[in-house]
Amino acid sequence: MRPNVLAVVLCAALPAVTLRAQVNAAITDPSSQVTSAVRAQVPPVIDGREDDAAWKGAPANSAFLEFSPTKGKDPRYKTEFKVTYDDRNLYVFVRAYDPHPDSIMTALTRRDVRGPSDQIKVVVDGYRDRRSGFEMAVNPVGVKRDYAMYNDQDEDQSWDGIWDVATKIDSLGWTAEYRIPFSQLRYSNKSEQVFGFAIWRDIERYKERTSWPLYDQTKSGFSSQIGELHGIRDIAPFHRREIVPYLVAKTTNTPFTSHAPGSSAFQQSAKLSAGADVKLGLTPNLTLDATVNPDFGQVEADPSVVNLTAFESFFQERRPFFVEGTGLYNYGLNCSVVNCNGEGLFYSRRIGRSPQLLGLYADDASPNVSPILGAAKLTGRVHGTLNVGALEAMTGRVEGTGDRTTEPRTNYTVLRAQQDLRKGETSIGFIATGVNRTLDQWSENFLRRAAYAGGANLRHRWSKNLFEVTASAMGSDVTGSAASIARTQTSSVHLYQRPDGGLDYDPTRTSLAGDAEEFSFGKFGGNMVHFQTSYQRQSPGFEINDLGFLRRANQMSFNNWMGLNWNKPTKLYRRASWNFNAWSYWTAAGLRTDQAVNSNFNGQLQNNMFVNGGFTLSQLPGSYCDNCSRGGPAFRRSPLLNWNAGLQGDDRRHVQPSLFVYGGRGDYGASHYVGASPELSMLPFSQLQVVLSLDWSKNTDDSQWFNNFTDAATGKVHYTFAHLEQETQGVGMRVSYTATPTLSFQLYAAPFVSRGQYTNMRELSATPRATRYQDRYVTYTPSSGGTAGFDVQQLRSNSVLRWEFRPGSTLFAVWTHGRDGFDPAFPNRGFTDEYRDLFALHPANTFLVKMAYWMD
Repeated sequence: MRPNVLAVVLCAALPAVTLRAQVNAAITDPSSQVTSAVRAQVPPVIDGREDDAAWKGAPANSAFLEFSPTKGKDPRYKTEFKVTYDDRNLYVFVRAYDPHPDSIMTALTRRDVRGPSDQIKVVVDGYRDRRSGFEMAVNPVGVKRDYAMYNDQDEDQSWDGIWDVATKIDSLGWTAEYRIPFSQLRYSNKSEQVFGFAIWRDIERYKERTSWPLYDQTKSGFSSQIGELHGIRDIAPFHRREIVPYLVAKTTNTPFTSHAPGSSAFQQSAKLSAGADVKLGLTPNLTLDATVNPDFGQVEADPSVVNLTAFESFFQERRPFFVEGTGLYNYGLNCSVVNCNGEGLFYSRRIGRSPQLLGLYADDASPNVSPILGAAKLTGRVHGTLNVGALEAMTGRVEGTGDRTTEPRTNYTVLRAQQDLRKGETSIGFIATGVNRTLDQWSENFLRRAAYAGGANLRHRWSKNLFEVTASAMGSDVTGSAASIARTQTSSVHLYQRPDGGLDYDPTRTSLAGDAEEFSFGKFGGNMVHFQTSYQRQSPGFEINDLGFLRRANQMSFNNWMGLNWNKPTKLYRRASWNFNAWSYWTAAGLRTDQAVNSNFNGQLQNNMFVNGGFTLSQLPGSYCDNCSRGGPAFRRSPLLNWNAGLQGDDRRHVQPSLFVYGGRGDYGASHYVGASPELSMLPFSQLQVVLSLDWSKNTDDSQWFNNFTDAATGKVHYTFAHLEQETQGVGMRVSYTATPTLSFQLYAAPFVSRGQYTNMRELSATPRATRYQDRYVTYTPSSGGTAGFDVQQLRSNSVLRWEFRPGSTLFAVWTHGRDGFDPAFPNRGFTDEYRDLFALHPANTFLVKMAYWMD
């Protein structure tokens, strides 16, 4: 490594022309982890050309190696880059040599969408903390993609930095010339900077990826593997002062589910509103992001689902303010390699949620969204290695019919800190969340008045990030009226009322507290064998759903995972992996609720097709369901076998098919299901992408919970189940047309139909834990009869025209279209008739024009 040290010393001592000659020997060495930048006397013109004086005086680095599909192989084509800077910007020039420029793959897509195209990516970690940074990628026709990195390997795709790049295809290949303002980066206040730095290149037609320095896919982490950029001196950290005011004009047309004869079937409204997003650098290392009266009308609608489980559905956050910078606030729960389903102490979709009392006090004309009056978050780094964050948000009161409250005014708070040690290999974190509601006579018996949660976690890596151990401890406390805490105790999260649960249900409580703990140990680096073992526990009173997401408390789990990886290409495949898993779940009292084994295979073939498959054998003998009867006794579960298989075509082709099929069998053959999800991605020409998809499933469930009925005379509760025949079909269409890298149109449409019929009503017998399946139930006929059903019809559609008329400034024109129908009876008809009736429903339409103007 001595030549690299010499190169760094020469950067400080020699003029630019002499410097280039002296350092070339070092920075063409593939083992080099250090490159250098020189100050530009005159900044280069960003046009994709190398004819500026700044580039003539900058050293070139061509020490690239292939990391995929073959690690450490000399690249097929040469890649070279140079770096220079001035007081305000970092400049990077990359030359991607290619002897066949007419074969370079390009795709004209909207920003942040990767098409089948070559790509160059610049990675910068200003703090050099080996955990964070920014990625700025571009393809040969100038389409930009950028990400913020966190936790060494996670990417925040919502980050849209203000940076410039110009590309050019010429006789030598293609080029990318970057201007990255220092105001978009994060770095310490030092006279001399050392940035983390890397360059990646993708040659799409060969599916080859090269990098400087060499990236090792067998090692854990990304930011911790990049090289160093030296030579940047005397740049002052920028105090960012950005404001994006916006105007929104919105017109809505919503149908009434019922209306008097002669009256209008629609409610119409028009609204003009304004708001602003603010980004303010309080210090060089602390940034305040704020939003006032935000409008997220351009965000795509959630997918349609029919949820017949006891638990809440999880939906991804899509709103830009809450997605950007989410990495620091992430505090996962029940998350291991075996299973990770979105649970955690902070779930930003609680802020601005649909009013919780909508079903009690609302009609068709009532608002269905809680307005966000304002939100702010402070993020940054202090003392070099301490990452801090604070988020505060306020939502307004939502009124239903008769001025009754469907959602009270609510304040949300999140505090987060994470201390890095040992150059990022060890970290200690802390989180605290709080929710406070202003309740009234309409809401105090249903909602909790206050909710607080906190946690501390540890991550420690060693042996060059080969091994990792994590630990976490959390606590929660919620308060409210006796009625609201009673509802908390009897909710599907806790089920204190279970007759055989052994929990102390107290309807007079005005508070509920709980705790949770987690521990894991694993190996994630190395060439072939990876593994993890983990233990997780939540006490019966643990409650975080006011600002977090938790499906159930009163649970312990032990999870084990081992993965085998083949990363060296063969004649058959480019890479392949095979994992084996086993897990067990219990209640806090020791009742086993699941025991399972699982195995999965994934492989990328030499023709760039992907294949995968797997199976799970769960609910092994001795497993019981403590929540299936929604507060009733636990009953014995029958073994369940699930399987899946998938095939995905070559994404370099203009037509890419894929197919995913799955199925299962349980209850000794009485329950079974099968489903298929074919998809066709088409690229008729570079500017147009079309994706058509179908999701179909047929489910026969012989032990589907139906309802709980209380006998008025005796007070006995009948926990009823039924035989369910359900069929679901959803069609999806996505169309994206990109006129220029800054002007695009996207259409998303998804009609959805799900219908089911309940027959063979039964209730739990006196022996629900019986070994024989038929002994767990006895016949029961509710007063409503022995059959029931449902027919759900939905259409969700978004059309968005997006024009970034100047960097950071965007004009949106949006049309949101929806149709909803429900019939409490099973229809004896085909899907053709279902879709005809769906499109005959009255639509709900929203037309929106939003203009946001970025000012620095």
